[in-house]
Amino acid sequence: MSSNSRLTRAYKNAKVIPFDDASKFILFSDCHRGDNSFADDFANNRNIYYHALNFYFKEGFQYCEIGDGDELWENVNFESIFEAHKNVYGLLRKFHLARRLHMIWGNHDMVYKNPDYVKENLSSYFEPIDNKSKELFEGITYYEAIRLKHRQTAQELFLTHGHQADWWNYTFWRWSRFLVRVLWKPLQVWGIADPTSPAKNYKELIKIERRIKKWILRNELLLTIVGHTHRPRFPEPGDIPFFNDGSCVHPRSITGIEIENGQISLIKWQIATTDDGILRVVRILLEGPRKLADYQKAKG
Repeated sequence: MSSNSRLTRAYKNAKVIPFDDASKFILFSDCHRGDNSFADDFANNRNIYYHALNFYFKEGFQYCEIGDGDELWENVNFESIFEAHKNVYGLLRKFHLARRLHMIWGNHDMVYKNPDYVKENLSSYFEPIDNKSKELFEGITYYEAIRLKHRQTAQELFLTHGHQADWWNYTFWRWSRFLVRVLWKPLQVWGIADPTSPAKNYKELIKIERRIKKWILRNELLLTIVGHTHRPRFPEPGDIPFFNDGSCVHPRSITGIEIENGQISLIKWQIATTDDGILRVVRILLEGPRKLADYQKAKG
């Protein structure tokens, strides 16, 4: 199956979420939440991520996680990840209970496409203090893609991880997982990069982006937002509407995409030092805001 066919299938099977100009979404991807070991890239940005997500919860945003939220290539099971970042999952649970949590699986957490696996591992957790199981993400469903569809204009935003355009990490993801778990995780301590990752292989990154752009051109310039390559993208109106929210494992910062007031923005959260020497987590606007309507293909 070609990358074009895989992306088309993801689009056709996507969960549809109606929205309007009053709706607010924050899109993060590629958190790669791990077990807090030396190989856990998320651990360095955990406080930034938690602060940002807490801000969005209080402001009434819906959270869309566009794949690779949990690092299930380097880690064998979810339990070790949950124990390492329990406060983060407690916050995600608040979004879930408020019906504001929308999860997409990527190649590093592709096991979540299996509803039975999700039910068994994410529905509840054991709390040693109380000596009993407690609910976590009861009834949650992971999707390959999401389509945000505007109630008034019918404009669609296509959200998917983007590994559909990466044949090795889609078709042979089990082999990639094996290589990462057995070989590259131990070598990370020596600074040796994983060549199966498009985020660390520039030639593969360019190929993947080119395939997604071709798919967008074949599908009437559908506004498409992905992750996977970890490279933020924010096109100008008139260009191919190919967006990338970046990742949550950039050095000392995380990037994401906000949708609010009928507009789209690329943002970054990082730690900054005030004049009096206090460290604060701050939000920085990188691109936008731009009206979503500016990316809608004219009819007729």
